[in-house]
Amino acid sequence: MSAQPAGKRAGRVMLVLAWGAGLFLATHFFGNLEDKQRNPNSNPQSVHANGYVEVRLASSRQGHYFASGQINGEDVEFLLDTGATDVAVPAELARQLGLQAGAAVTVRTANGQTTGHRTRLKQLKLGDIVLHDVTALIAPGMTGEEVLLGMSALKKLEFTQRDGTLLLRQSTLQ
Repeated sequence: MSAQPAGKRAGRVMLVLAWGAGLFLATHFFGNLEDKQRNPNSNPQSVHANGYVEVRLASSRQGHYFASGQINGEDVEFLLDTGATDVAVPAELARQLGLQAGAAVTVRTANGQTTGHRTRLKQLKLGDIVLHDVTALIAPGMTGEEVLLGMSALKKLEFTQRDGTLLLRQSTLQ
């Protein structure tokens, strides 16, 4: 058997590298596209007007409203849930955020009853909307990283939904 010329071998190596780079870039592109479809509000924009600040959120493909925000200055991802009484933070995320577990409470969820703990959020931020001293719940049975943005926060805002857009408005007049 004769050895392949060096140029032919180098060409094959370059072809394999090109295919590898192409697959990496395609995976990266489609992964980012999928994330954008799941959370189209990764950087919510705010509008300031006379007496209020407003944030518009687009719904995900499944009709949910996800949005990136902050709790006590730390980045989190919210899932807006008007059926949740309080803001609900998964236990592991609450630990990472340094939230203090308060009184134990029985919580009724779609998965049954469990025991959670009351806590308070010094600051909750979504776009330029900032809420202070928000009642929350540390939920031990919650999996994932999303914080349910329940009515303990939403009741402090005016909100309307129309055509796949949720409008949140906070009065700046005090």
